[in-house]
Amino acid sequence: MKCNTNWRIPFCSDNCRCAQCVNQDTLQRNFDTFAIPKDISPIEISPKDDGVDILWSDSHKSHYPWSWLNFTVQETNNKKLSNQERLWGATVSSAPPEVNYENVMSSTSPKGMAELTGKIRQYGFCFVTNSPKTPEDTEKLLETIGPIRNTHYGGFYDFIPDLALADTAYTNLALPAHTDTTYFTEPAGLQAFHLLSHTPPTNKSADEVLGGQSLLVDGFNAAETLRKESPGDFEILRKIKLPWHASGNQGVAIAPDMAYPVIEGSGEKLHRIRWNNDDRGVVPLDVDVDAWYQAARKWDEILKRKESEYWFQLEPGRVLIFDNWRVLHGRSAFEGLRRICGAYISRDDFISRWKMTNFPREEVIASNMQLR
Repeated sequence: MKCNTNWRIPFCSDNCRCAQCVNQDTLQRNFDTFAIPKDISPIEISPKDDGVDILWSDSHKSHYPWSWLNFTVQETNNKKLSNQERLWGATVSSAPPEVNYENVMSSTSPKGMAELTGKIRQYGFCFVTNSPKTPEDTEKLLETIGPIRNTHYGGFYDFIPDLALADTAYTNLALPAHTDTTYFTEPAGLQAFHLLSHTPPTNKSADEVLGGQSLLVDGFNAAETLRKESPGDFEILRKIKLPWHASGNQGVAIAPDMAYPVIEGSGEKLHRIRWNNDDRGVVPLDVDVDAWYQAARKWDEILKRKESEYWFQLEPGRVLIFDNWRVLHGRSAFEGLRRICGAYISRDDFISRWKMTNFPREEVIASNMQLR
């Protein structure tokens, strides 16, 4: 059998999948790519039931499984792992995405975790219902998705609004829609909140309105609205890079490795929203400052539209988990004492969990090896 001229010989020889070339436990290369002869050529190509064998001119025999070839040699992108994003606004309140706690924590089936991570990928958030009303069980739930990320705030958090840390989140003040950790080079991927209790002030009963409603806004939906209504403003927020910072705690002055724009993306594809006006630094004077403020004003107006805002009340036993790269969150002011627990999880760990519970492992690995 002759070698297909579409196969690039250095590519094929460098990606041999045989046990001699690839450690079958780690799936890492076991050889020196650059020790392969420059003039290597295929001597014989033999299709098998499970893949293709190639005998090379240096006497090495390579093996390529069909599953790997289907994802790699075929020069097509139609098999990339994906979940179709569903943009949403206030109407998502009629049927918000949710998954039952017991299904997620099942030790016999990954379907619950697949559903949870899949819905977060689609909507940017999901509730875990019927969760035990304890911080210990909440922590276990989050750790099944991925390791809890430590920051200058600590790891898993369980707090009341006592300003133990210098951040508005540790007060009872209203918070406008924002993303967290804009000041990190890699902002937190997932964020979770579980309201454990809300104790009224001494002069009010538990039946009286105490405030503290939570707010979610689909940042991707807001960005697409901006792109449609005011493409010039969209481009301004996509191109002008801003400084971000966290400077409220003693001994801490955090900023990302470089300035980043409010909207990150490539072509039509949105990648990340980075927006917390309270943590924003100074708009650079070497850009069109007036144009940026005009675009930011339009962006702020879209975020605050009633049709953009999903308001709801956090409840004990109903854990909220959301994509901090996409979904903005906030709250109304409240009275009394609220106890909330939760954590951050890194984006890479979340995406790994989503892939490994929703797609075959071989497909995941093959896809990961050719990310662009």
